[in-house]
Amino acid sequence: MGSSHSTSKRHHQGFDADRDAKKIHSACKGAGTDEKKIIEVLSSRTSEQRQQIKQKYKALYNKDMEEVLKGDLSGNFEKAVLALLDLPCEYEARELRKAMKGAGTDESLLIEILCTRNNKEIVNIKAAYKRLFDRDLESDVKSDTSGSLKKILVTVLEATRDETQQVNAELAEQDATDLYKAGEGRWGTEELAFNVVLAKRSYSQLRATFQAYEKVCGKDIEESIKSETSGDLEKAYLTLVSCAKDCPGYFATLLHKSMKGAGTDEETLIRVLVTRAESDLPAIKEKFQQMYKKSLAEAVRSDTSGDFRKLLLAILH
Repeated sequence: MGSSHSTSKRHHQGFDADRDAKKIHSACKGAGTDEKKIIEVLSSRTSEQRQQIKQKYKALYNKDMEEVLKGDLSGNFEKAVLALLDLPCEYEARELRKAMKGAGTDESLLIEILCTRNNKEIVNIKAAYKRLFDRDLESDVKSDTSGSLKKILVTVLEATRDETQQVNAELAEQDATDLYKAGEGRWGTEELAFNVVLAKRSYSQLRATFQAYEKVCGKDIEESIKSETSGDLEKAYLTLVSCAKDCPGYFATLLHKSMKGAGTDEETLIRVLVTRAESDLPAIKEKFQQMYKKSLAEAVRSDTSGDFRKLLLAILH
């Protein structure tokens, strides 16, 4: 929650982990659970503060707050509450582990998380993965993916993207030409150029490169990627391009897709709202409004129900 919210009613007493832990405890005591109280506490705190509440709870009641809530809640509401109790990097690490465990890999999920995060977020996710599972994320990704997709994900996992704001016009021209030669020119031999440029250059540099590419090639980079690649590799490249152009727009589109048509993809809804809550959620909300002519809150309200709806709306507030 940004500082602009500090005047809202629920913050007026300031943060008190002890009081919050007791509130959660009393919400879970006796017959029936007081979901309203749980929503109130969890939605109005930062993820760091929720860590402190968990520690306090453990100290006071000698039980893990997650376990208690798990036993008391169910369905999507439970999933969203448990997601909020992790630091975003821990939650993302769990999602990645889930995507790779057992038979079959959920490549879309790997792409959505790994191709949209900045260096620091990737470093934090790798550390959380190690801490939670005592496994190496890079090794797991290597053994669970193959070919070109593996190459781009491993490059992204290096977390060595340039994050300066300066744009080097000459480099943009050079990269655009390299991409053109690698793609439209002779696709198949040269993804290396794409991997290096899309995973290593700064977002502002990439925007200049995409403009130069259109001049060189007469069509936009997305069109070329679509005509030259397919499947998961195409998805990874398009995600990287989309984030360089407009990351909040990428997430707005993802949220829209998760609620469009029959059936809602609640997992995506939870994942995006919870992990972006303290980074770019305000920008995502703004973008959603522009793109779909209705507020994200309206979309969520009409697509969800019950305590799950109440919690998501509280996060969006």
